[in-house]
Amino acid sequence: MKFQTYTADSLSIPSDEPEFQITSGTWSGWNLYELYKEAATPYEWFPDLFKHGEDVGITVFSSPFDSEAVELLESLNAPAYKIASNELTDWPLIQRVAATGKPLILSTGTATLEDIESTVDFLKEIEVENFALLHCISAYPAPVEASNIATMRELELRFNVPVGLSDHTLGVTASAAATALGATIIEKHFVCNRDDEGPDSSFALSPDDLKLLCSTCRETFECLGTPEFGRKDSEMLSPIYRKRYYSRKAIEKGDELTDANLIGIRSPKGIETKNFRKIIGGVARIKIPRHYPIEFEMVKHGNCES
Repeated sequence: MKFQTYTADSLSIPSDEPEFQITSGTWSGWNLYELYKEAATPYEWFPDLFKHGEDVGITVFSSPFDSEAVELLESLNAPAYKIASNELTDWPLIQRVAATGKPLILSTGTATLEDIESTVDFLKEIEVENFALLHCISAYPAPVEASNIATMRELELRFNVPVGLSDHTLGVTASAAATALGATIIEKHFVCNRDDEGPDSSFALSPDDLKLLCSTCRETFECLGTPEFGRKDSEMLSPIYRKRYYSRKAIEKGDELTDANLIGIRSPKGIETKNFRKIIGGVARIKIPRHYPIEFEMVKHGNCES
């Protein structure tokens, strides 16, 4: 479970200037400083959060937004760190987090390709190898039709690192699609009770939603499998047969074999209908009873004569 570790003062300043007012979207009418103040998890909660995660077997880590947050999380032995989309180019923060030697996950919401390339180059410069990139649409909620998850696959191809999706859409479809395209990390907002009306409650997953997300993504991953052809073990109990030739009616020795006296039906016996050139137009070598499977030795034909 990932938290965010910040204070309003680490992200903004108390100001009534226009650039600090939100005028559209989910948080329309909020002042940025007041929004961050409302949404921040109190620092004094983190020791209990990490302890509870350990007690119940859930890995807990966080997104820090300044050095003070990193110091707190290091004191709690955080196993990894997440860099939020807006901090993708905050290289001093990234350098401080990288100094911990812990795995690093970076979101790329609103980032240009140049932004991502320059930050990846910076990570290489400071000798960070253990990191992952998350495709992200920084809209709250994000329209599912704007997910553009093919971008995630492009990140993997360009940078050869683990990739995933920071998903702000409603529902689980985008996350399942990302899993099918190779996501190794899925991030979703979560709320215990949507009626609490927190800042992200309108687009966060409820407990039931989270169960659905986990089961859907797990099943999607299991569906991928490996390339395999032919009849599978799971198909062996099903009556799956190819179309094969049977006599439609009794056929006398010497009769020509035609669509009038042959029929292709699903059966484990007989000649597959893909061999029609070797059968149609041939002559019966023997008398063939009605509804009987046709075998090559019964047919005299230019293409299959012995």
